[in-house]
Formats: sequence, structure tokens, C-alpha cells
Amino acid sequence: MDGLVLVDKPAGKTSHDVTLAVRRGLGVRKAGHAGTLDPFATGLLLVLVGRARRAQRFLMALPKAYTTVARLGALSSTGDPEGEVTATGRIPPAGAALPTGRILQRPPAYSAVRVHGRKAYERARDGEVFEIPEREVSVYRFEELWREDDRAAFEIECSSGTYVRTLIAELGDAYCEELRRTSVGPFRVEDADPQRVLPLADALRFLPSVHLDADASRRVGHGQRIDAGEAPDAEAILLVDDDGPVAIAQRHEGAQLKPIVGFRS
Repeated sequence: MDGLVLVDKPAGKTSHDVTLAVRRGLGVRKAGHAGTLDPFATGLLLVLVGRARRAQRFLMALPKAYTTVARLGALSSTGDPEGEVTATGRIPPAGAALPTGRILQRPPAYSAVRVHGRKAYERARDGEVFEIPEREVSVYRFEELWREDDRAAFEIECSSGTYVRTLIAELGDAYCEELRRTSVGPFRVEDADPQRVLPLADALRFLPSVHLDADASRRVGHGQRIDAGEAPDAEAILLVDDDGPVAIAQRHEGAQLKPIVGFRS
């Protein structure tokens, strides 16, 4: 069984918990997920089963969309309801410009980013003092949906690696009270079904593809390069034959396609 499972993660569960539940529910030996959701968060989690796990990095790189409810006039040590909350009463002004475009962002200390081999949240819980380097992310859309007293809702579309908790914290005295992931690339939370496995070809439909004849398919299956021909100019290209996905390839010296992830072995 190879493919993608769309799950609507409930609050209070870790991404690992959900992945394990899918694995047991489907009776598969191996599964992984493409993009962690914090325990307090809900929404779309991509669970990869079988050989789909080999394409994890490509699924993780997809843009994402979220809705969040922020509590205003308060700070949280973790940027969410699970941290130590301090009420300040300082409400970020309404109508302020919300950051979009390419921005520098520092992931929160309580995150799964690895710092010298350990997850940041593990170091933070041990009381260590450390700093995570800033990194560049893209925010495509950041819109305030409503505001009532000390609560405000936002809709955010962003690149992989963006921390919504940080976006909200940087508005001023605010933290994420609720967070829901509504989409990952072409996949939407409304289509979630933990009992349905999308075939590998459907899971990778966001990649441009090239159809192979029998000879090229055999060569690619053995890890050999093939002529690029009329292949699209893209960073990653899905190579398929009549039986489905064969490999994901990258251009090599412009004129060839080099398999970097294989699905037949």
C-alpha cells in the first residue's frame, strides 16, 4: 500500500500520535508525515504510507494555509495556550499593515527545529538558553477576518517553514489561541479521510510529469539517466509509465534527467 492519507488532526494529539493511528488503522508497517502540527493545533496532516514516504521532502515543501484565532493583550512563553500566559492589556492596533512577501523569521524556541542535533523544544524544556538562526520565508497572504474585544482571527497563506505562532507574536502582545491548517499545496482539509489512501500518482500530481516508454522506464528504474527531451524546466519532475510513478528526477547538465527518488525497488 503506497500513497497519501489526508487526516484532520484533532487538538491534543501530536502528529506522531495521528501517524501511528493511521498506520494501525490501515494495517501498514511504515508511515510518516509531511509537516508537523503542534499538539494544540488542528487541521490537515499529510500521512505517507509505503513508498510515498520517499517523496516526503517534496510534500513538505508545499505551501500551506492556516486560520488562527489570536488572543490580544497577552503573551505566551510558547506562543500558544500551552505556555505560561501573561496578560498585559496592550492590544495591537487594528488596521496595522500585516507582513507579506519575503521576510526574515526566527522560529520559536518551542519548535521542532533541530539545534545542534536536538529539537529546540527539548532544549527549551530543559531550561537551556539558545538562539535559533533567522531564516527567510514567504507570506503570500495575511488577512484579518474579524476582531472582537481581545480576540482576532486571521487567514494566512505561506511557504513551508513559516511559523504562524511567530507571525502572531510579532504583531505585538498576542499569541495563537487556536490554529488550524486548512490546506497543503493542492490538498484540502475538507477532503480528509483517514481510511482512504490516495494512490501515489494522485499524491504527486502537483509535480510536472513526463511519460516514459518501456525502454526509458526500465533505465530509470535502474537509476540511469535519460535524455530530457521536451521535459518541463522544473526543479523536480515526476517520471511515469503506464503502471504509474517510476521516479522523481532532476535535470542534470540541462540535457538529461537524473532519477533522485525511485518507486519501483
